[in-house]
Amino acid sequence: MSSPEKSLSFKVIDRSVAYQGFTRLEVLDIEQISRSGAILRLRREIETHGNGAAVLAFDAAQKQAVLVRQLRVPVGLALSDDAYLLEVIAGLIDKPSDDPAMTARREAMEEAGLRLATLIPVGAPFATPGISTERLWLFLAEIDLDHDRIAAGGGLEQEDEDIEVVILPLARLAQMAENGEILDLKTLTLVQSLRLKRPELFV
Repeated sequence: MSSPEKSLSFKVIDRSVAYQGFTRLEVLDIEQISRSGAILRLRREIETHGNGAAVLAFDAAQKQAVLVRQLRVPVGLALSDDAYLLEVIAGLIDKPSDDPAMTARREAMEEAGLRLATLIPVGAPFATPGISTERLWLFLAEIDLDHDRIAAGGGLEQEDEDIEVVILPLARLAQMAENGEILDLKTLTLVQSLRLKRPELFV
């Protein structure tokens, strides 16, 4: 069995931009040295739109969490159903030099009107490693709903955002996780992370 730390070598033979808009799609021809030592010639399409930050804000005293619901066209196309997806607060990191925690705080205010204090880092996994360069910095944030919700949220009008703020009992989120009702991966990851760290909040 190979070590999880082992990395396989590859080099880029050719690289071109197939599309540039909100996202960039590149076509790469690469040579990979396989585990057996053979040289494999592969073509891959790589999508790049930047990195992001996401945060699950929760009130421990009230045992509630603040999430958002918004239109996700790919979900609607995939499911031919309701395209409004329940998610944790999240957004793109504007510049590579920006602090992901700063992004999480900014998005919490824009999307849900929440003022966040301490952020608890969970990790920074790749969102879809087979096709995208995007990494997501994941956080938990304990809040006091009575004092830290200082605006309505809903997103930025100039960005055509139409975001519904959803406050749910943590016990309901646990039930949704167990029933396969949470369709967004970052949301499922953060709900399960909080369940591991603070199981008493879900009963």
